[in-house]
Amino acid sequence: MNTITLKPAKDKSLARRHPWIYANAIDRIDGKPAPGATVIVRAHDGRFLARAAYSPQSQIRARVWSFDEAEPIDHAFFKRRVQRAIAHRQALVKNTGATRLVFGEADGLPGLIVDYYVADDALQRGQLVCQFMATGVEAWKSAIVDALTGATGCPNVYERSDVSIRQKEGLEQITGVLAGDPPPATLIANECGVRYHVDVMNGHKTGFYVDQRDNRVLVAEHARDRDVLNCFCYTGGFSLAAMKGGAKRVVSIDSSGEALALAQQNVLANGFAPERAQWLDADAFKTLRRLYDEGERFDLIVLDPPKFAPSREHVDRAARAYKDINLTGFKLLRPGGLLFTYSCSGAIDAELFQKIVAGAAADARVDARILKRLGAGVDHPLLTAFPEGEYLKGLLLQIA
Repeated sequence: MNTITLKPAKDKSLARRHPWIYANAIDRIDGKPAPGATVIVRAHDGRFLARAAYSPQSQIRARVWSFDEAEPIDHAFFKRRVQRAIAHRQALVKNTGATRLVFGEADGLPGLIVDYYVADDALQRGQLVCQFMATGVEAWKSAIVDALTGATGCPNVYERSDVSIRQKEGLEQITGVLAGDPPPATLIANECGVRYHVDVMNGHKTGFYVDQRDNRVLVAEHARDRDVLNCFCYTGGFSLAAMKGGAKRVVSIDSSGEALALAQQNVLANGFAPERAQWLDADAFKTLRRLYDEGERFDLIVLDPPKFAPSREHVDRAARAYKDINLTGFKLLRPGGLLFTYSCSGAIDAELFQKIVAGAAADARVDARILKRLGAGVDHPLLTAFPEGEYLKGLLLQIA
């Protein structure tokens, strides 16, 4: 069996059950493991630590499958892990046609993301969408697909492994059908009473921001009779939720005309009055400043930008960008107004994000109160040993 032996004292993180092993922690490798091959990880004194997937090009040189020495990594292993992940969602996730079935390390399947869309239209079919972001899950792709189709009964699996992190693993970005039929141009998923068009093949991530479900519900709860501004709106997730909640007017900004066209289809699919919604195909940074200069003001603002900091070297630039939009967001709020603000940058932790937002409030000369800390839903569980899994951070604030 291929074996990785760690340097002295480099087993502490594994003792805490952290699932990553970095290249600089490795003393030697016995054997010639191929990319994605299962390796035994041992402490410097020879003690068994874990079974892991080997990745020769990544700085994360191995990702742990199991800390149990007696547990083999085979087809049955992936069947068990997938079934366990699905059972968690079935017990806790309700009232949605869009669910994250597998969330990487938190489900014991590092590098794997799986979203499941159950079509609202009886003429359409359900769709599984996968992202394979590490060599281990790439090597076991067929076993994982078999486990998913068997556990869900959904025959249709589409791959959206067009993510840049695969390059660090020595993998090409790919998309395509893994099982069943190709997905439709758009399918309609019902989330908490709102119908959303989802573009599985070409949309962001797996077609929809499944992670924001609970936060969309929260926006709906606070939107009644308010003027709402939704920045970086994509296909209108928060905009539709605000309209469902009874918002008076919703102004939405995004730089993708295609996403905005789908958002307008979403308005019609839900029977909302189109005149309640205004869609701006524009740069959000510039448009926020223009709206402020023109005297526009809102009662509720959502700031859900794309990932500004894909890695730690981008943190300073990202912090400036987050401060910029939050500063103008605070200025655009009427007294008593609500700001829902988010960061999906893994390199920006919750403490730093709160400091950035606090700095923006101070520069805007407003007294802002944090009403609630926000994050992803229960289908995005977090391992206590793996804080890196908490990529989505958010705050609900109110200005005095």
